[in-house]
Amino acid sequence: MPNVSVFDKTGAKVSDIELSENVFGIEPSVPAMHLCVVNYLANQRQGTQSTLTRGEVSGGGKKPWRQKGSGRARQGSTRSPQWYHGGIAHGPKPREYGFSINKKVKRLAMKSALSSKVADDEILVLDTFAQEEIKTAAIAKVLAALQTGKKTLIVLPEKDDVIYKSARNIAGVKVALVNTLNVYDILNCDKMLVLQDAVAKIEEVYA
Repeated sequence: MPNVSVFDKTGAKVSDIELSENVFGIEPSVPAMHLCVVNYLANQRQGTQSTLTRGEVSGGGKKPWRQKGSGRARQGSTRSPQWYHGGIAHGPKPREYGFSINKKVKRLAMKSALSSKVADDEILVLDTFAQEEIKTAAIAKVLAALQTGKKTLIVLPEKDDVIYKSARNIAGVKVALVNTLNVYDILNCDKMLVLQDAVAKIEEVYA
């Protein structure tokens, strides 16, 4: 079973914690993680771009010149795609880019992402993150003591507005709950800072 150290807010090691083999110790599945990352990014796309076809551009009702005898190429409308102010051929239209993936694949991808972080020694477990007032400097001090790097994902067991509002102003820091974790955020961070209570919840959900 994988073991990780538990730290306090000063960066000092206080104990060790044993992680579940079924969640944090599996062989990572790269295809599953890749599929979930593509799915996440596709779901972020709005798909609201739209262009006007030749039938939607104003004007163009009259044939510009007669069919034969002028010496020029035959034209039926001044709003054909080759004309200035003409419609767009095969342009983008509003569409939904998102797609769904199998629940088993999602679970496998999540376990794979967590296991890869443990294998790369990129998970830090914090004993407590209690804070009475909203203060960005206090969060920054904790992150500096733990040497979390430029991109840090803080995982909380439950909603905490004090920590969220204190950390949201720090560049590269994102706060997530156990039930809002996703593969993209896990793989995109340099370090995962997980509260000890959140580790138990993660194992409860994915074991």
